[in-house]
Amino acid sequence: METVELRNINDHSYARKESLRALKTNLQFCGDDVKTIVFTSSLPDEGKSTVVFDLARSLTESGKSVLLIDSDIRKSVLVGRLRAKSEDNREIRGLSHYLSGQSKLSDVLYATQIPKLMMIFAGPSVPNPTEILEKKYFDELLEFAKKQFDYILIDSAPIGAAIDAAVIAKKCDGAVIVIGQGEVNSRLILSVKKQLEASGVRILGAILNKVKMESSHYGKYYGKYYGKYYGSYYGNYYKKSDED
Repeated sequence: METVELRNINDHSYARKESLRALKTNLQFCGDDVKTIVFTSSLPDEGKSTVVFDLARSLTESGKSVLLIDSDIRKSVLVGRLRAKSEDNREIRGLSHYLSGQSKLSDVLYATQIPKLMMIFAGPSVPNPTEILEKKYFDELLEFAKKQFDYILIDSAPIGAAIDAAVIAKKCDGAVIVIGQGEVNSRLILSVKKQLEASGVRILGAILNKVKMESSHYGKYYGKYYGKYYGSYYGNYYKKSDED
């Protein structure tokens, strides 16, 4: 098994750590049967991948073993954002290599310099992502991972742009929706919620991301450090509303 070096990892501020601690606590209260969690959003650029990676790091700091799977084989950002580098500068093989039968699971499973965190990157984009995600290989991957890790966090494509997340969700124990404040309206969020519910997955809650809190001294500080990355995590985020 190879090790990949993640060369662009920022230290968490105190406020971010506190926010992540709250998120971890809420996930743990969902029950010990919730191990495989898919994260999606309505649209690109709502901060989903950053949230998933930071949560994975935070869980390992609590002693949990975590596998982070980047399943966005349409437009992945993790390799570039993390400036991931494999041993001897070899190509980083990913999920699309495995699902298409080109690589074994052991060839796409990478250890990292973060203790207890392992990753499967997306690999190159393919013309039929939904189709290959439905293959038996993905089911086999999840069965293997459940025996080896405390948590499996899956970063999926935005469900407002593709149905991949719904395909993955029906194989998972729960789903979380990442919402960029001011970037999507309530109708689109409710549409995403309904698509996930149709897959039969349990919706664990939502993360309100990129929160702007500038009305006070407190708000200005956390608007820059806390709210920029995470808002609150709560299961009753959704309400019927026609307002954008």
